[in-house]
Amino acid sequence: MTKFISSLALALAAVQIASANDWPQWRGPDRDGISAEAGWLTQWPEGGPKQLWKHNVGISCSSVAVVGDHVFTMGNQNESDTVWCYDAKSGAPVWKHTYACPLDPHQFEGGSGATPTVDGNFVFTCSRAGHLFCLNAADGKPVWSKNLIKDLGGKVPTWGYAGSPVVIGKLVIIDVGAIDGTTMALDKKTGAVVWKSGTDGASYATSMPFKHDGTDCLVTFNAFGLVIRSAAGKELARHPWKTSYDINAAVPIISGDKIFISSGYNHGCALLQFTGAELKPVWENKKMRNHFNSSVLWKGSLYGFDESTLTCLDFATGDVKWIQPGLGKGSLMIADGRMVIQGEQGDLVIADASPAAFKELARAKVLDKRCWVVPVLANGRIYCKNNLGDLVCLDVSGK
Repeated sequence: MTKFISSLALALAAVQIASANDWPQWRGPDRDGISAEAGWLTQWPEGGPKQLWKHNVGISCSSVAVVGDHVFTMGNQNESDTVWCYDAKSGAPVWKHTYACPLDPHQFEGGSGATPTVDGNFVFTCSRAGHLFCLNAADGKPVWSKNLIKDLGGKVPTWGYAGSPVVIGKLVIIDVGAIDGTTMALDKKTGAVVWKSGTDGASYATSMPFKHDGTDCLVTFNAFGLVIRSAAGKELARHPWKTSYDINAAVPIISGDKIFISSGYNHGCALLQFTGAELKPVWENKKMRNHFNSSVLWKGSLYGFDESTLTCLDFATGDVKWIQPGLGKGSLMIADGRMVIQGEQGDLVIADASPAAFKELARAKVLDKRCWVVPVLANGRIYCKNNLGDLVCLDVSGK
């Protein structure tokens, strides 16, 4: 028993050793799709960067979270979801947590759409069927769990729950879609409901916390449109944004008192100003239609996929700066002024994040099959994953 306790303590300590270049949740440390990492390789040898390891984690569109030397992700095999923790250096499995969950391949491969959220000693995950878990980050054992339908009265949206859990202080926020509470805040240590708010259909987008005039707020992009609440759950403002099949999947992007929203199905995008009591349109067009993957705001320009075309848009005006076809329904993040792009067919592309022009710096074919999963650069490694669950770890550390 003493040996077990010592081993567990060492494992827990290892999980908690965090780096400034960690990626602990969906969209990264600041939830904006931007990494502070610098000095990584943007020029590769023929064939691309060195592959450190590769695993199949099961079918899903879940991306990865990275804390220290641990990588967390999810996938579905044989009608069961598995939450995985791998050693980032070797790719060796550290632990896994498996539970029954239908694959439900409804017009796509199926599996979970949410990404694990790592907060200190806890890992929070949500399946597309509504299995919400708080797991011990050291060994994957459940601390508590909730079923969003059976326990909280939620209603699963047509393509399943896709928003990742969001931790704000002592709370974990999740969009449930219950008739007595669309969005709910739970105590992150116990799972007890602290507050619930709204009656709209559940969101496919992850909720985003932000501050407005010193007040903690939460913005949710759900079946109705954009809804802003205080951190205590009080609704402050809303703006309708109707799309086909009630699909608003890309996260709102917040800069000061401005909020950018975008949806596919030929709806388009808009910039709204939040006054504290209402949302006022600044501009609206159809030049950036994010189907499911979100854009990234960098130095006054938005970089994202207008359906199947990589596009750069001026944040203040909505004017198109450039377009780059050929990458399908891809995804991206930004680090050190460069885009890390995952094309739909498995091409990993590095390009300057500049409104002047699209300038490609490197390209490599790293995966096959359909890739809708956002790539992650963390601690000198790029992680790419396809919808069938092939996860590859690539060395761009330059060491």
